[in-house]
Amino acid sequence: MSSTKKRPQARSRVRTTRVVVGFDLAHLKAPFLLRCGALLIDYIVLVIVPVATLLIGRFFGYDGAKLLNSPIANSGWLITFLIGVTNFVILPAVNGQSLGKMMTGIKITGSDGTRASILSLAIRHIIGYPITLLTGGLGFILSAFSPGGKALHDYIAGTCVVYGHKTITEKRYVKKDSKADG
Repeated sequence: MSSTKKRPQARSRVRTTRVVVGFDLAHLKAPFLLRCGALLIDYIVLVIVPVATLLIGRFFGYDGAKLLNSPIANSGWLITFLIGVTNFVILPAVNGQSLGKMMTGIKITGSDGTRASILSLAIRHIIGYPITLLTGGLGFILSAFSPGGKALHDYIAGTCVVYGHKTITEKRYVKKDSKADG
């Protein structure tokens, strides 16, 4: 009676990569005025809660320093902070859009049109936005004149803001793995 051993065979894995078809930043770049509109909407969303809570505090009789240290105003500042984090960090990380960008139909992508990575979004928001603010807004105005419509924070993070739809196809390839079956 002879026993035969099975020889290990190479496994093959199917990998899928997403490829953006026909991405041309010069044609898909978000117009400057549309970006300004999205920024204005984001600003209004951020400012509306503290203004409303200060008005409510005035209605309940808080004045001066009491108004700024009232529980109503403090709640408003906390809600504003949570809205800011959600609007500028969580939403862009999930779908590449803040509330203003959603309403105007523009989106943050990587320079090649693929989804922006969490790291590039973090660099864009944590480092890029403050540097753009330190330039007095000139870093944002740069997007009106650059060929790809990139602002200073986009150049720093390797991102771009596009307006339009992109076609994504999935490219499949087989990678041979030399590990033996276990």
